[in-house]
Amino acid sequence: MDHLQSPSTSAATATERLRGALTERQMTMIAIGGVIGAGLFVGSGTAIQNAGPAVLVSYAAIGVLIVLVMRMLGEMSVNNPATGSFSSYASRELGPWAGLSVGWLYAYQWCVTIGFEAVVGAAVTHQMFPAIPTWLAALVYMAVLISVNLTRVENFGTFEYWFAMIKVAAIVVFLLLGIAAIFGLLPSADAPGMTNLTGQGGFAPMGWTAVLTASLIVFFSFFGTEAVTIAAGEAKNPVKAVKAGINSVVWRILLFYVGSIAVIVVLLPWNSTDVAESPYSAVLNHLGIPYAGTIMNVIVLVAVLSCLNAGIYSSSRMLFSLADRGEAPKLLRRTTSRGVPIFAVFAASSVGLFTVFANYALPTATVYQFLLNSSGSIAVVVYIIITVTHMRSRRNLTAEQRAGLDFKMWLFPVLNVLVLIVLGAVIIGMAMRDDSRESLALTTVVTVAAVVAGLIYQRRNGGRDTHAETLPGEAGLPTVP
Repeated sequence: MDHLQSPSTSAATATERLRGALTERQMTMIAIGGVIGAGLFVGSGTAIQNAGPAVLVSYAAIGVLIVLVMRMLGEMSVNNPATGSFSSYASRELGPWAGLSVGWLYAYQWCVTIGFEAVVGAAVTHQMFPAIPTWLAALVYMAVLISVNLTRVENFGTFEYWFAMIKVAAIVVFLLLGIAAIFGLLPSADAPGMTNLTGQGGFAPMGWTAVLTASLIVFFSFFGTEAVTIAAGEAKNPVKAVKAGINSVVWRILLFYVGSIAVIVVLLPWNSTDVAESPYSAVLNHLGIPYAGTIMNVIVLVAVLSCLNAGIYSSSRMLFSLADRGEAPKLLRRTTSRGVPIFAVFAASSVGLFTVFANYALPTATVYQFLLNSSGSIAVVVYIIITVTHMRSRRNLTAEQRAGLDFKMWLFPVLNVLVLIVLGAVIIGMAMRDDSRESLALTTVVTVAAVVAGLIYQRRNGGRDTHAETLPGEAGLPTVP
């Protein structure tokens, strides 16, 4: 194993122990791949069943919300790229209590997601190859991707690049086939016209309230777009990479989400059982594509492994950032000679390994279910903190600094307030739904605990801002010898 860098390094230079090694090409694919997960390929079926063709409104509206949040985060990241991203900015603008609480919540959410994705990936593998036990597949996936993240950041970037490339290629091919079928250019499928879009009970057959309900499902499928701002801390050219990644959010959402969902609801009846179970497979079967189910299983598995890989990376870097600011054990900021925060990677992965074990070994998996439910609504908390942090950040700038911003949020602060209102509506909607009320309640408990811990920490430190992350804007980070 590579020798460890001394933990005695001062906080002001601790961040320099990470390596600025991710290329612009890798950063672009990390940004693009971050929004394409299993939630799109599988979870979209539930959203369609809830709202019918009008689910397009849900995807478009929530897509706009995510674009606005990412624009705020992009403004802060371009001006000060940092591995801790929004956690670092919250610590600086709102106080250490905010950075600590949102950073730990984010790391917690990803740590739990790691285990969940391993379980899902194992289930898909077992479906394709019944002879492979699910526990073995889950452990193999965990071991391989933990090893990838323990070597060097370039390896994470390479794996994520190819994972994203496969997902992007799959979506592009799906869109091309779908568009050809819609215009009657495929011999295996007749042009459907408006039959499925408006002829199965209308565009909004379940009513517009159902569209709001579907929006809750859609909202959580977008989580992960912020990964590019976390990876910026290890990019060769962080400012340029963040700009490119955030700017691509708009067309990513329009093309991958709204575009592919439009193909589904135009080609197939929204209330079809096949659409509910696996919408993309249903379309491929409808178009007469052989082995459609197997093709989609492979793509879903790639999406799951991509999420698992990104989860280990994102949670470990957040833990590293917290430790660098004194808001987590100092051990988590120790790195190998290759610039990998080894103990942070182990900490992030250990929770995932535990959830895998709990899911298979415990009869009721009570602890695992608690972890899963209590982390389910953290995305809302993170987006609220990003929005409030950005408002404080912009107001703390001088007039000269505001004028010098070359990447900024639109219509400040009007759109910020609008985002907060929508996020509040998401919380109210979750409280009104039986299937999300428990998750909201448990997430609230965990959030309160994190905030209390943050306030205690800040009080013990005399309210000082321990933020120490400063990355050279255009030059990136120096390579660790």
